[in-house]
Amino acid sequence: MITNQSNKAIFFLRIAFFTLIFTVALITYLINFVKNQEGLLENKIYPNVYIDSQNIGRLSKKDAIKLVSKKYKNLNRVRISIKLENDIIATMSAKKLELSNDVKEVVDRAYLIGRSPYFLSRSKQRIFSILNFEKYNFYSSIKYNKREIDEFITLTEEKYNKPAKNALFKFEDNRVVQFRQEEVGISINANKFLFEINKTIYDFKIKKENKTIKITKEIIKPEITLAQANEFGIEELIGTGISNYSHSIPERIHNVLLAASKFNGVLIKPGSEFSFNETIGDISSSTGYKPAYIIKAGKTVLGDGGGVCQVSTTVFRAALNTGLPIIERTAHAYRVSYYEQDSQPGFDATVYGPTVDFKFKNDTGNYILIQTEVDQINNILTFKFYGKNDGRKVELSKPKVYDVQPPLPDATQEDPTLKRGVVKQVDFPAWGAKSVFDYKVTRGKDILFEKEFFSSYRPWQAIYLVGTGDF
Repeated sequence: MITNQSNKAIFFLRIAFFTLIFTVALITYLINFVKNQEGLLENKIYPNVYIDSQNIGRLSKKDAIKLVSKKYKNLNRVRISIKLENDIIATMSAKKLELSNDVKEVVDRAYLIGRSPYFLSRSKQRIFSILNFEKYNFYSSIKYNKREIDEFITLTEEKYNKPAKNALFKFEDNRVVQFRQEEVGISINANKFLFEINKTIYDFKIKKENKTIKITKEIIKPEITLAQANEFGIEELIGTGISNYSHSIPERIHNVLLAASKFNGVLIKPGSEFSFNETIGDISSSTGYKPAYIIKAGKTVLGDGGGVCQVSTTVFRAALNTGLPIIERTAHAYRVSYYEQDSQPGFDATVYGPTVDFKFKNDTGNYILIQTEVDQINNILTFKFYGKNDGRKVELSKPKVYDVQPPLPDATQEDPTLKRGVVKQVDFPAWGAKSVFDYKVTRGKDILFEKEFFSSYRPWQAIYLVGTGDF
């Protein structure tokens, strides 16, 4: 007699037997299916292999390269423009960057799926890819000549990088003998630029269009500022005066440079009065000045120090632009062409020691340092006043020029220093005129002072020196 318990055991044995048979049959089927597929995949990429989201399964390597390479069509037409601030400083074409893709290399790697030299790995990849158990993803990229970018970065850094400079201030014998205002440095952000280059080239995979990359600068601050370098409270540039001495004869240029050097490094105490004549001292051949043409007693004659008025005129302009009270100023007798090369009539100041001086007052409450600069290529003389900005604002009106008169007839003067018969023009005709401009200095709502500067210029004639010397 067969019990219920025996029936259950027989039932489970039958289930196990049929399950085993089914499993063996299924495995046999799958093995045969995989083997059949492997035969069909000879020299082809296994299924479920992707490059850049494109299915290249069951394709030959040649066809896969052709398919994936379509996305890089027109890559050779793109270019990258490089901008610094508002200027394009370089343009790099695809040819110059040697842009190319690595599709062939990526396809070669994708082809190795299911072809590993290791049995377990190879078997797993074949089964998983053929039976769609797993996807294998690969990504192509754009290659470029990194040496070209590195060289560009190096050249750009050499051209635009500037180290910060600390302030210098050395005071000896009542004069500043060494001076330099601090200068901030500039550094090209090479790492950011390299990141932008890589990102831009990567983006060419998506869209083939020209790109512009901006190079950024980083500011490098100096360790020592002017305020830290001295004990006189001098912190910054507070005013500048400029004049042009083009067309001067060599002797006049020599005198301009010599006279300007006398003022470089001069300190003006708070509340003190600056005198041009006292500062420059003796003007004669004994102090190094050369004879150049000056106006004396209504005549143009050779005199030591011709050209010094170029310096006094430049100081006058610096004092005006700084907003300092002008105590004494005298205009030239006639309109001098040197002073109207970069200015309108009225912005000049003549000196003739000891009677005619130029003076101003330092009412800023702090020391003022004078620094002079000479651009001998462009014939520009510059006076810079350094101190501490107290908030004053300068207003200079445009000069009103009126009562204009034509030049006088040409005149000749005998000159025994020239060989007989030699004629030399030393003065040029100038129109007479009157000029007036307003000078107003304010701080906030307060008017510190205001003044009207009047100049009366006589009409002047061309003057020719006629040689009378017998030598």
